[in-house]
Amino acid sequence: MFEFFNGRQMAAGRGERGFNRWDWFLLPLVLAVLAAAAYGAMQMARPFVLGQPTPISLDVVQLPYYLLRTILRMFMALGCSLLFSFVFAAVAAKYRAAEKILIPLLDILQSVPILGFQAIAIAPFIALFPGSLLGVECAAVFAIFTSQAWNMAFSLYQSMRTVPDELNEAARVFCLSGWQRFWRLELPYAMPSLLWNMMMSMSGGWFFLVAAEAISVSGQDIKLPGIGAFIAVAIEQENGRAVAWAIVAMLAGIILYDQLFFRPLLAWADKFRFEESQGETAQRSWLLDWGRRSRWVSRLADRFWAAMRATLGWFGTAGRPAAPARAPGRWQRALPRLWDIGLAIVVLAATLRLIVYVHSVVGWSEAGHVVLLGLATLTRVMLLIGLASLFWVPVAVWIGLRPRYSQRVQAVAQFLAAFPVNLMFPLVVFLMVSLHLNPNIWLSPLMVFGTQWYILFNVVAGASTIPTELRLAADNLGLQGWLRWKRVYLPAVFPAYVTGAITASGGSWNASIVAEYVTWGKTTLAAQGLGSYIKQMTDAGDFHRIALGIGIMCIFVMLLNRFFWRKLYVLAGHREI
Repeated sequence: MFEFFNGRQMAAGRGERGFNRWDWFLLPLVLAVLAAAAYGAMQMARPFVLGQPTPISLDVVQLPYYLLRTILRMFMALGCSLLFSFVFAAVAAKYRAAEKILIPLLDILQSVPILGFQAIAIAPFIALFPGSLLGVECAAVFAIFTSQAWNMAFSLYQSMRTVPDELNEAARVFCLSGWQRFWRLELPYAMPSLLWNMMMSMSGGWFFLVAAEAISVSGQDIKLPGIGAFIAVAIEQENGRAVAWAIVAMLAGIILYDQLFFRPLLAWADKFRFEESQGETAQRSWLLDWGRRSRWVSRLADRFWAAMRATLGWFGTAGRPAAPARAPGRWQRALPRLWDIGLAIVVLAATLRLIVYVHSVVGWSEAGHVVLLGLATLTRVMLLIGLASLFWVPVAVWIGLRPRYSQRVQAVAQFLAAFPVNLMFPLVVFLMVSLHLNPNIWLSPLMVFGTQWYILFNVVAGASTIPTELRLAADNLGLQGWLRWKRVYLPAVFPAYVTGAITASGGSWNASIVAEYVTWGKTTLAAQGLGSYIKQMTDAGDFHRIALGIGIMCIFVMLLNRFFWRKLYVLAGHREI
């Protein structure tokens, strides 16, 4: 567990010179990926003037280029999300005072719709890069970042809080410093779950891609070359053929980066599983097998990890034994209370400011109406999360315990999770208008269509890390049926499920803006709910009511997380189920 990379897997290439056949297989692939990335990056810095039209062609020939631009933005956002997750999880898990601020803050950030982030960020980014398309590209990357980061941060935080006691004791025995502990214990332990959540975050980026690449600012519509803008134009023109080709391009892109990026990482991270033998749960990747047989890749990997060890001190000298704990002084005992009092004052001040804003700007009747709409959306969210949990938890455990099936459904699950709900608008509008269905009921499933996969991915990750020894012990004890689920499977996946349910809940609130207000051409269907209210106020340009809707949504999400999901988080940390 304390080794971040198994050097024996690279030893085959040491001391050998020249190229072998695996080198000749990999070299064109690597060069093609680098050339495509360089070309796409160059196109992101083209000259741009606000107000200049940015036409998007629905010609199928342009789809590979649009796919390249979209995937580049998503991987840039994924890299930023990963760095954010490292910092957030490390600080929140290690410092209780910081945790009291960061976790509620993440609840708020998760509940703010992507339209809210975009409205704030687009003008500063354009001003930061005047005369260049790079400012708009940065705004799009930031918007995608807001759909990826929170899930990954929650996952890493949860994993760091649930490191097994025996590993914590081993870290104390080896006198690891805080830096060494993070890189040599906590991050390796969290790696399998983090990778599955990175896949889910990539899919979440696809889900909100239309909003990220089709930007409205100062009365101007800016559409960046990409799949999201392609879909937006196809919906505006009611072009079903273009929508179908966009789905094909999405599937091709997901399969491509699954095979070239996520599948090798999952196979590589299999050694971080907390057990003595991998057994039948080992992941496989053809690209990773090629890399291990390639001489130049092996030498490059040797040099890379040597540089990382030297830079980060993963294998540096262990720290000194911890000094005996001293009894806390008077100020040390009083500091947590002072901190809590300060937080309470800040919350009280924010509440008073909200009351003044409602009283003087929008009125109490409007605020009460929005609260009722929030209760309607809350009912939909909780009902849909409950139904999705009943279905996907057993399915995810079954998949996670059978890696041969896990690898087969991996790309399919990513595609379904990435499928933008906007692409379902033609079918939804046709069926609801033809059958005269109630939008308040039948638009609801769209809210959970893109967020239920958070539950699936997290529980698959949790089930895949169940040690083989534990499963064999359950077999020896004769645990079967519900008793096996109650004593083995549910306790093992419960922390991962809570992480997935929290992010699915927050994502459902965000998705309500898209799901409760459906438009196809000139036909519009709207359900009564907070998401529909925010979308209608955004179209009308009513800033005060947009702020009211977003504020009420943040309050609902914070209260739900604080009094329901956080209780489950504490329960998951103690493994008391």
